[in-house]
Amino acid sequence: MSSKIENLCIEKNMRMTDQRRIIARVLSDAEDHPDVEEVYRRSTEIDNQISIATVYRTVRLFEEADILERHDFRDGRSRYELVTETHHDHMIDIESGEVIEFVDDEIEALQKAIAKKLGYKLIDHRMELYGSKEK
Repeated sequence: MSSKIENLCIEKNMRMTDQRRIIARVLSDAEDHPDVEEVYRRSTEIDNQISIATVYRTVRLFEEADILERHDFRDGRSRYELVTETHHDHMIDIESGEVIEFVDDEIEALQKAIAKKLGYKLIDHRMELYGSKEK
């Protein structure tokens, strides 16, 4: 069965090797925002012949093809997620590193209103909130 990322690659006429298919499946199955090291760890559980260099090259290829989106959540690692049609923002727990995706209509409306007040039409934005659990 093809993964979501593999299908996108096929639509874009990208050559899919067995190792790229594994990396695509690992990324498609991810419920978190893994970095390259984590993608490598998960991929080598399936095929221990995959090199870290192959993972780096493949992730970069998927990013350049607008299949993956790269995030820098201030932890020194680039993290990745599938590009989606629907917009969402991120809350990052600075203690655990957990990334929570959320959508808030009030925030979206406020951002558009601010852009309009400043004489702009909002085209895109990225919001990352950083916090720790209240004790």
